Amino acid sequence: MRFVIDASEAIKLLVDEPDSDAARAMYTPRPMASEVANALWRKPRQGQFERTDAGAAMASLPDRPLRWSDDEAVSADAVRLALALDHPVYDCVYLVLAHRIGATVETADRRFVTAASPTEHGAAVMTLVDYMGTR
Repeated sequence: MRFVIDASEAIKLLVDEPDSDAARAMYTPRPMASEVANALWRKPRQGQFERTDAGAAMASLPDRPLRWSDDEAVSADAVRLALALDHPVYDCVYLVLAHRIGATVETADRRFVTAASPTEHGAAVMTLVDYMGTR
């Protein structure tokens, strides 16, 4: 099975979090890097990560097993999908990429899973915990 991961899962490649050991080579759109940088900014403020380690963690992101996709190719469809789901575009970019490459979005964002689940896109978005439970 192929996966597209969002920032909530990609952060597990850089910071020791629950399910970090399950991270593997996956696809992701380029905006994910900014979302991960924002998460690394937020973690020290929440006492979950050392400030001095945040920059080094972000600098290591290009070395992780990710296949980057340009978001320009999916942005128009992501806006349409966001309007249809009444959900933020930045999450829908991942879902559009997943549809294009025949993959599933893996996220730690239960709100995103909940927004997609009652639609025809529901089967294409799951949490890593849910995926591990189905194996």
